Amino acid sequence: MTTLVVGAGHCGLAMSRHLAERSIDHVVLERGEVAHSWRTQRWDSFRLLTPNWMTRLPDFAYSGDDPDGYQTASELARLIGDYAKVTGAPVRANTTVESVRPGGDGFLVRTDQDTWRARTVVLASGAHNVANLPPVAGAVPADITTLTALGYREPGQLPDGGVLVVGASSTGVQIAREVHSSGRPVTLAVGEHVRMPRVYRGRDVLWWMDAAGVFDERYDEVPDLTRARNLPSMQLVGTPERVTVDLNALTGIGVRLAGKFAGVRDGRAQFSGSLPNVCALADLKLGRLLDTFDTWAADSGFTDCGPPERFPATELPGKPPLTVDLDGGEIRSIVWATGFRPDLSWLDVPVLDRKGRVRHDGGVTAWPGLYLLGMPFLRRRRSSLIDGADADAGELSAHLARYLAQG
Repeated sequence: MTTLVVGAGHCGLAMSRHLAERSIDHVVLERGEVAHSWRTQRWDSFRLLTPNWMTRLPDFAYSGDDPDGYQTASELARLIGDYAKVTGAPVRANTTVESVRPGGDGFLVRTDQDTWRARTVVLASGAHNVANLPPVAGAVPADITTLTALGYREPGQLPDGGVLVVGASSTGVQIAREVHSSGRPVTLAVGEHVRMPRVYRGRDVLWWMDAAGVFDERYDEVPDLTRARNLPSMQLVGTPERVTVDLNALTGIGVRLAGKFAGVRDGRAQFSGSLPNVCALADLKLGRLLDTFDTWAADSGFTDCGPPERFPATELPGKPPLTVDLDGGEIRSIVWATGFRPDLSWLDVPVLDRKGRVRHDGGVTAWPGLYLLGMPFLRRRRSSLIDGADADAGELSAHLARYLAQG
């Protein structure tokens, strides 16, 4: 076999399409069904943050009657499954990769079904396989019910009483809003976040990021790539009403804000006092982003939109709590919305750094013939979106083809 692709999500299928166009024989290995993570690792009310018109893959674009809507996880899984069939992707479903290691003139790939030899391997298993829990999670009292965002499905999983949601990016604000709506008092622990309005000047904010070229910024153009790749996800919610769910919206319905979860001591959760600073920074960055949109509109002569807008600063409680009781019943459960990380425990190729992340240059690893797809800011800012898979896969498949041609 020339190429093995690990993962049959949107990234793996995008790579498969580009490999097929280059007549490179390949197989796509998937531990479950196509789009496995979309089928099994999203909560019940989940919707994409990107509008439907941004659901674009090689030789494919959303063609339904709701381009400005936001798909549910099941709708997206069905769409990706249909894409795999239409493109004839050579997917081996229900095949779990157990190890990838150097072997012969390429790689030896062992699965729970069989063993493959391949000259090249593409890692496209995703960046959201495992919940990324902070070290302080281990200090939470045993009688507190805890869930990660991967295990959360709906508020009924949680006991009655107060809920602490840790993390205020897209996942955290959505879960905090939903849990609060179920009648449970919610405290939201807020660290660094990227504030966004859902709609700006009459258009989806992601339309502006797409049109103004923000999403097309390349990895070799940013001054601090490490920081860019570790930025929190955008604080957005996809709803039919296109509502903005930022911290102001949450405090407006009664969610209590606290600083970053810093630790547990004597049965009390401790929070950082940096909440005013992180909120001020998020407000400042939002203003700069809106300036970028306005400048692009003025320079390009674009007028099919409303006038420039600015949004009120984040409103904070007069005295955010520095501690919350975990022993006395004030908090009965915690939902960790602290991000995700890939699971590459099966990768036995010396390309991982001390934190277990693949060292790469725009998806080209230091080990010849091994490639990476689907990571934040892999080659451009849109890389973590479905919309980014096509361009990234196209460029990496070109590199892979040149590597094969060199023998």
